[in-house]
Amino acid sequence: MKPLKTTAILFLTTILLWGCGHTAARYRPIVDGPMEQTYSADLAECQALAEKRSYLNDDVKTSALMGSGIGAVTGALSDGLEGGVVGAAAGVVLGASTRAWETRDERKSIVCKCMELRGHKVVEK
Repeated sequence: MKPLKTTAILFLTTILLWGCGHTAARYRPIVDGPMEQTYSADLAECQALAEKRSYLNDDVKTSALMGSGIGAVTGALSDGLEGGVVGAAAGVVLGASTRAWETRDERKSIVCKCMELRGHKVVEK
């Protein structure tokens, strides 16, 4: 029963991350003042730049590895080998998904900072 739960958790997390994959890179910040002719072109270029920050970056991989180790030890201490496997899988999911959510925020910040550097007055970040 536990391997089925672990598989379901991994599957649902993958679906959620995949569904949200481009949301932050496609962020449209609110700017103060008139939208000049360059706004649309600048926004498209900044969004493309934000997409270069991959969700499978080294930070996410490190968090997944650390979560796996912590989960494996915790699970093994409470339920032996089977608990260690389930704990490792849960740790991977929690570690990676938490760091991937932070990557989402980073992508949004990249769009805002890029727009500011191009002369647009970003009011909402």
